[in-house]
Amino acid sequence: MFSFASPQPRRKPSLTPMIDVVFLLLVFFMLASQFGQDKALPLTAAGSRTAYTGPPRLIDIGQDDLRLNGSAVSMESMIDALRPLVEADDDVIILRGADDAPLQRLIDVAQALQAAGFTQLALIE
Repeated sequence: MFSFASPQPRRKPSLTPMIDVVFLLLVFFMLASQFGQDKALPLTAAGSRTAYTGPPRLIDIGQDDLRLNGSAVSMESMIDALRPLVEADDDVIILRGADDAPLQRLIDVAQALQAAGFTQLALIE
């Protein structure tokens, strides 16, 4: 008669190599993907490049308010109030953010000024 060996339990396949491959693919696609558009906001540091000439053009940016040379202005009227103070669109405009002002508010003001054609924005503390 034949004698058969006792049946051994079936080996389960190891999932470790498959998990390694999945993580490698995940890392590859995370590094190869672009999640957003990087944008640069061209600002000059105070005291560099362009000399300041003409009347003062200081915009104080607070959390809830804007002040042009100490006078409160709204975001909509800021451009109109600034026009008489500049001789050309490349005159320096100084932006000063308050301690409690969020960075997004500063960026919104700078983008509004750039959209109006002002090219020389200087940021001070």
